[in-house]
Amino acid sequence: MPAPIPRQRAIPAVESGQAPAAFSPGGPPGVEPGEPAGSGSATGAAAPADSAATTHLTLLVIEDDPAGSLSVPEMLDATGKPIRIRSARNLTEAERLLTDDVHCILLDLALPASGRSPEADDELATLKHVLRLAPRHAVLALTASGDAERGTEAVRVGAQDYLFRDELDARLLSRAIRYAVERKRSDRAERRLTESRLRAQENARLERGLLPTPLLEGSPLRFAARYRPGRSRALLGGDFYDTVRTSDGTVHAMIGDVCGHGPDEAALGVELRIAWRALTFAGLCGDELLSTLQQVLEHERDNDEIFATLCTVDISPDGRRAGLCLAGHPSPLIARPGRPAQLLPYENGGPALGLLPGARWPRQQVELGGAWSLMLYTDGLIEGRIGQGNQRLGQDGMVDMVRRQLAQGLEGEELLRAAVNEVRELNGGELTDDVAVLLLDRKQ
Repeated sequence: MPAPIPRQRAIPAVESGQAPAAFSPGGPPGVEPGEPAGSGSATGAAAPADSAATTHLTLLVIEDDPAGSLSVPEMLDATGKPIRIRSARNLTEAERLLTDDVHCILLDLALPASGRSPEADDELATLKHVLRLAPRHAVLALTASGDAERGTEAVRVGAQDYLFRDELDARLLSRAIRYAVERKRSDRAERRLTESRLRAQENARLERGLLPTPLLEGSPLRFAARYRPGRSRALLGGDFYDTVRTSDGTVHAMIGDVCGHGPDEAALGVELRIAWRALTFAGLCGDELLSTLQQVLEHERDNDEIFATLCTVDISPDGRRAGLCLAGHPSPLIARPGRPAQLLPYENGGPALGLLPGARWPRQQVELGGAWSLMLYTDGLIEGRIGQGNQRLGQDGMVDMVRRQLAQGLEGEELLRAAVNEVRELNGGELTDDVAVLLLDRKQ
């Protein structure tokens, strides 16, 4: 038999599954009629419980029926547990009863809108108010028999489903409640997934825009680069590189590594790269340039323990000589026809940027020759493991690997791709550190 909706009812221990369901007009001591025991204050921002599958479902009915004709049958959820019912005559009372254990709202569309709001003449004004009040709750709209048009409009506005007033049998209503709760949960999950995808796409566009575009117009040198951030699902890490050609025909290249590989380090790497490009076009080189970059680093870093390694190369307009500066960074590798690939001199390097105030970075002259390939890289390429042990590839292992790949006829993008892939395979999986490799080639 349908049971009339209780006007003011306490929610005793049954709400927590500790006692059989019972309606008590007076309620237990200290609990106002219609308010759940121990629920605390309720607010419109309360979120519905997401564990409806393992706890009692709770339905909040919002209607004002002076004739008392509206009745809601006793219902069971999918697990056989009774669906708990609360009732409110108006939106003010509904807001008080809308605690975080409410899963679904049954709203009578005949309930008049309160106050003289701009929506007072809108027949769905009350529904819109409830949707604003409980944006994360499932809502069922209750309408007069045969008024399918109004029910359909309610669903279009935001309700999960609509029901006719004179068709409230237990089976139909309990199924509608479960459907509405699951649909709302699915909608919320899909919306979170969509928002996450949009954020990921926006981050990808931002990070892709921060990757460098080499400015080598007019230079005979060929450029190639390979970049793999250590952060999962990221495009940008703490490694950074750039290559530009100045008006006198000199080609400047650099590669660097901010300690760590999180988003803060990536942002600092971008700042250093942009500063390097601006300073290079302003005519700075060698020690003067690195000293200024250290000032930028000291000003922009979050704490005094952050430092960055850097390698800069400036190649003369004829392409046969270069100036080399090392700030705590591995020395580049050079390969020439008929000679084994080898590392450039690194004995005269200086400390990493940010370690020693007032440090100096000597610029050493290097003879390149007529034809050559110059590879700049970060330590992510040489610090990967070899097999299951603790042995690292190291610079010697990298040199041997590149020599073998050059002997196989690899060059440019193919050489860099093969080098990074082999380092990853030797490591037995993804590298945890950022990897950046830059290659400049000159054909005689």
